[in-house]
Amino acid sequence: MTKEDIKYQAYIQILKEELIPAMGCTEPIALAYAAAKAREVLGCIPERVHIGASGSIIKNVKSVIVPNTNHLKGIPAAATAGIIAGDASKELEVISDVTEAQTKEMAKYLEETEITVEHIDNGCIFDIIVEVFAGKDSAKVRIANYHTNIVRIEKNGKILHYVPVEGASEEGLTDRTLLDVKSIWDFINMADIDDIREVLSRQIEYNSAIADEGLAGNYGANIGTVLLNTYGNDVRTRAKARAAAGSDARMNGCELPVVINSGSGNQGMTCSLPVLEYAKELHTNEDKTYRALALSNLIAIHQKTGIGRLSAYCGAVSAGAAAGAGIAYLCGGGYEEVIHTVVNALAIVSGMVCDGAKASCAAKIAASVDAGILGYNMYLQGQQFYAGDGIITKGIEGTIDNVGRLGKDGMKETNEEIIRIMIND
Repeated sequence: MTKEDIKYQAYIQILKEELIPAMGCTEPIALAYAAAKAREVLGCIPERVHIGASGSIIKNVKSVIVPNTNHLKGIPAAATAGIIAGDASKELEVISDVTEAQTKEMAKYLEETEITVEHIDNGCIFDIIVEVFAGKDSAKVRIANYHTNIVRIEKNGKILHYVPVEGASEEGLTDRTLLDVKSIWDFINMADIDDIREVLSRQIEYNSAIADEGLAGNYGANIGTVLLNTYGNDVRTRAKARAAAGSDARMNGCELPVVINSGSGNQGMTCSLPVLEYAKELHTNEDKTYRALALSNLIAIHQKTGIGRLSAYCGAVSAGAAAGAGIAYLCGGGYEEVIHTVVNALAIVSGMVCDGAKASCAAKIAASVDAGILGYNMYLQGQQFYAGDGIITKGIEGTIDNVGRLGKDGMKETNEEIIRIMIND
């Protein structure tokens, strides 16, 4: 691969598109973003709000605390935060700047305003429609397929912006089908670090800060702290604990931003924090650390391309396997070690379900990172899972394809059943 290669330029652009800052769980934040945009188009604070949300959005917003809201949860709370305090120009940091007065106003608005929520199915797993009303005026904003993808804006029935929605197509983003593990490996070994330094340094800074906060504070079930108190302070435990602690904080109202991966802060932290902990333990230089991070992030994105942004398949599994690949590279592993690490990890934890964003995500992250590390150590000791062992097949790409089928098609009904369970709870 050369710098002029189409894949080289694509991989840099994919990292820039995926590794972006977000405050709070990205599904409620996307909802707040849509609501903030709808209020902006309406031109005033709405008197009535109607929200349409696909099942996977309902699932991922139901149980997570929305930051800067004094610990409010749920779809109406996320929309209210965007309406009262949102700055739509900040996209996934839409509610990063909230005053105490606005927080109080949110509580009052929730009590006094009619906010209705409808479970919609327009054929999109990721679908948010926010309609707002004031007097005779109305506005509508729709986001589909990924978190910042506004596909429709209306004011009083007049269409101001429209992008056709075709299935799960992600128009406007770099073609993810250009990703494959061998090319990713070639890229990370020859990349000019200056081309990826800015996006990765921000990931290091933001995600390290929220991991520190998760370990210092009292968030959720404090999985990171439990791991350290139970299993000690070796690098393997710290790698799991820091990723879990970041999730502990993020799922439970911490107002620090994270750099996401594949639309998910949990996945962004799982891809990066274990790799950084191993780099610290091994006294790895900056150059190799950045290459390991690029490897982990791109392998996670590659896996998620087939699965989709939202699924009943827990995204931490993909990110944990990718973190294992980054760790294998840091420990001196070559291409064979990397691909066998990923396959082994996927054989161990694929099938872990996503039942929404909440405190237990931290424990799932810990299990997934553990699988990534175990997958690498298996191969070091001459052990591996082979084609025909369940969903594992010959070749890394074939196994990733199988996981995509499992997550996107095979678990479709599982996702619907999880949503039915959660809605009726």
